[in-house]
Amino acid sequence: MSDRGLPARLLLGLAALTATAVAVVGGLALRPPGLLAVGLAAVVTACLAGGVARESGAESGAPADARTPLEAAWRTGVATIGVLLFLSGTAALGGPVLTVLAGAVLAVGGLGLWLLHAGRPPRRNAVPAPPSSGGAAPAAGPRPGGARPAEARATVTFSPPVATLSTAALGREWLSTSTALGGRLEAGTRQSVVRRREEVLDELERRDPEGFARWLADGALGSDPAGYLREGPAAGTDAAA
Repeated sequence: MSDRGLPARLLLGLAALTATAVAVVGGLALRPPGLLAVGLAAVVTACLAGGVARESGAESGAPADARTPLEAAWRTGVATIGVLLFLSGTAALGGPVLTVLAGAVLAVGGLGLWLLHAGRPPRRNAVPAPPSSGGAAPAAGPRPGGARPAEARATVTFSPPVATLSTAALGREWLSTSTALGGRLEAGTRQSVVRRREEVLDELERRDPEGFARWLADGALGSDPAGYLREGPAAGTDAAA
């Protein structure tokens, strides 16, 4: 025990003994109705303290613990009984003036203790982060305002002019552009693909209008038009495939 704290401990002990003696005198001076009133006041304050403790725990999101409200209730009840008996003892020993002074001292002391307790930072159980297992770290999501991950986009490679292609090559062109339109394309690229398909359709209809009509009647979407049209040479060439 430190020698510096010994006088303070002795003074606190003497004050506690004196207050206990005064409270005993106050209890002996009270009649049964007065003792009953002290008990009722203790019960009321204990219930209020327990309710406040329960509501504070619920608002803070802490795990439910029945000991905290009960502890606050019985401490508040005991403190209420002690204060009321102490005031009764001061009234019996010194009259109203001493009672008022004692009440003022208790109020100031209680306010000081409350302020001291409220100024302390709350204790929190720090949960250490689990150590790394050496595995790969999980992939981080896209950052707000940052660059997004690269998305897979369809690539389009255009062949020579449609007039130089054979009918079979035009059929393959139609199928490849259909697949390209089903993927993710930039606006400019999509417009280019649409124009290319229009050129392919015009060239197919020019080469074999009847076969082109049969192809449209059977449903042109997703089918190869070369199977419906006659194989003819490309305009001005020897039909390169």
